[in-house]
Amino acid sequence: MNILTALNWRYAAKSMNGSPVPQDKVDLILESIRLSASSAGFQPYQVLVIQNKELLEKIKPIAFNQPQITDASHLLVFAAWDRVTTERVDAMIKNIARVRNVPEESLAVIRGYGDRFMAQTAEQNFQWAARQAYIALGTALIAAATLEVDSTPMEGFDPAALDQLLGLEDRGLKSVLILPLGYRDEEKDWLLPLAKVRMPKEDLFIEDEDLAELIN
Repeated sequence: MNILTALNWRYAAKSMNGSPVPQDKVDLILESIRLSASSAGFQPYQVLVIQNKELLEKIKPIAFNQPQITDASHLLVFAAWDRVTTERVDAMIKNIARVRNVPEESLAVIRGYGDRFMAQTAEQNFQWAARQAYIALGTALIAAATLEVDSTPMEGFDPAALDQLLGLEDRGLKSVLILPLGYRDEEKDWLLPLAKVRMPKEDLFIEDEDLAELIN
């Protein structure tokens, strides 16, 4: 499936049928997240991969009883760093040095990025990290679509309650968004037969000819 066909196929499934997603497809989606673009390569988030039905039942009311939570095969929870710390920057530097086989001292520019982040407030750190998690979400959506796995990006949940349930504060994380993975219920999903609606390209994109007065 080419990417435009996949993006036209995908939608935010409102009802899933409970069928399991094969592990090889889940692994591909997770690897796509791992390879996603990220500012300075920091990847300031972690992704919880949840299949346990008892835990999903506990999450469901936190997500306003949306049925996909328990009807999905897997639930991904994207959790951003609560702040940038020396330990996190050090770990990133060590990983880059190991993978690229270079001395840590040669990575002063990247460490400088970390120092600038640490000079900001915890809230500024978290807002930056949350935006990075959204980039990873976009990668996951596209990867799932190319594999014909349904996914439903959700902001509709109580982050504080989910953080408490999953013990995220102890990990220095805050939940940002959740993504059920599964298969659409073609008989029950009211959204499936409806046409995909997106802005016309003429309204979405602003090109050079529309910026002529700024260029000349």
